[in-house]
This record gives sequence, structure tokens and C-alpha cells, in this order.
Amino acid sequence: MFGYRPTMWVKRLIIANAVMFLVAWVVGPPIIQDWFAFQPSRILTRPWGALTYMFVHGGPWHLFMNMLVLFFFGPSLEARWGSREFIKYYTICGLGGVALSFLLAPDNIIGASAAVYGIMLAFAFEWPDVPVYVWGIFPVKVKWLVAFLAGVAFLSAFGGGSDGVAHFAHLGGFLVGALYLKADWRPADRIDAIKKATRKRRMAVVPGGERTKANSAEKGGGEGNDERRLLDEVDRVLDKISAEGMSALTTEERKLLDEVSRRHRSN
Repeated sequence: MFGYRPTMWVKRLIIANAVMFLVAWVVGPPIIQDWFAFQPSRILTRPWGALTYMFVHGGPWHLFMNMLVLFFFGPSLEARWGSREFIKYYTICGLGGVALSFLLAPDNIIGASAAVYGIMLAFAFEWPDVPVYVWGIFPVKVKWLVAFLAGVAFLSAFGGGSDGVAHFAHLGGFLVGALYLKADWRPADRIDAIKKATRKRRMAVVPGGERTKANSAEKGGGEGNDERRLLDEVDRVLDKISAEGMSALTTEERKLLDEVSRRHRSN
């Protein structure tokens, strides 16, 4: 289930983080951190830090671990959700790390950990029983691994100690990711629900199969034909998602899915 071949945004994120690390190594980490870290005291003068902090790391190990997790967990999620939904979720989790850290521990923060923790959480939502081999030896279901990391983040954040790690940012990535996923904004779940609703409605409209379709066609138009045309269009959009991902949809196609999804919830 792990994607060992980076998808579009996973590749871009890894390259962007690596380039930023090399730039910091050349010009000096203090300069890069001063300009691109998230600094609560400079939120009005350097607001871009809320986004750019995700590309600044404190050392090679910090960078390596975040990019390793992104490399293993990100491609499968991006392939299933589509590139646009993937990068939106990644960014939202990163901003969640900023928000919680700003509210509860207003310190300077750097690193992609909040966004990456959100990616791990989403992977566990999609494929909870996939085994992860800790240190390449011990198999642990990903849902238990993520639950353990979330517990560590919580205990470390509220433990009162100061180890220089942005635990509230990590916890913020988990919390905002969980809210996003639980709010039924997950593209995969939404698409599955639309597929089920479409099949159910098609069976109701065309109970007798092809023969009923032919008889209806002889009788002319009507509400049943309009319904069938709508379902055919939904099928076309779902096939497009399967082939190209959510990011390939046009505005009209997205509106169509929103409308079908709304009808399904109201029923």
C-alpha cells in the first residue's frame, strides 16, 4: 500500500524542502530561520512565516525524518485523493500546527512535522491495518503507530518540559487533520458515497434493466430520462476521477458532485 514512487506534490515538497535546506546551509541557518520561520512576535510584519516555516528545518536529521515519512505515506494518499486535495490537506494541517502553537505555546517554530503528522493520520484513516515495520523489524498496524505518536505529542505538549521541539505544532497537525477527516471532507469517502447513491438511484429509475430503458425511450422524455441523463453524467465524472484524480475536474463537474452529494445527504 505504500507508494515508493513519489507523486507530483510529494516530489515537489521533497525537492522544495531539500532546496531550502541547501540554501540555508550556504547563506547560514540563522538568516533563513529569521526570515522564514513562524515567529509569533512578528506575525504582522512577516505573516508568510505561517506557510514558509514548513520548508525550514533545524538540521539534516530533522529534514530526513520528515521527508522520509512524506515519501512513504504521501504517494498513496495523493493517488487516491488527487493532487489538489492532497496539497490542500497538507497545507491545512501545517496551518493547524501554527494555530495551536500560537495559542498555547507562542514560540518560533520550523519544520514540516505538523503537515507530515497530518498525512500519517490520513493514511491511517484510509488504510488502518497496513503494517509498518518499526526499525525494519517489528510490524505494527499503522493505526496503532499513529495513535502512539499522537499520544506522545499530547503528553509532551502538556508535560511542562522544554526540549526545543514544537510539540504543540505536532499536536495541532493531528487535531486539525482529525477535524478535517471527521467532517466528511475526505474526497475518497465522498466519492464512495456518491457511487453508492448513484447505483441505488439508477436501480430505482431503471428497475427492469435494459428492457425498461428501451420501453422508456419509446415513450419519450420525462422525469425518468432526465434522471438517467444526470446519473450518466455522474458516472462519467466518477470515471474521470478514477483515471485522472480529483484535481482534473472542472468547476462544473465539481458543482455536479456537490449537488449529488447534497441530495444524497438530504435523503
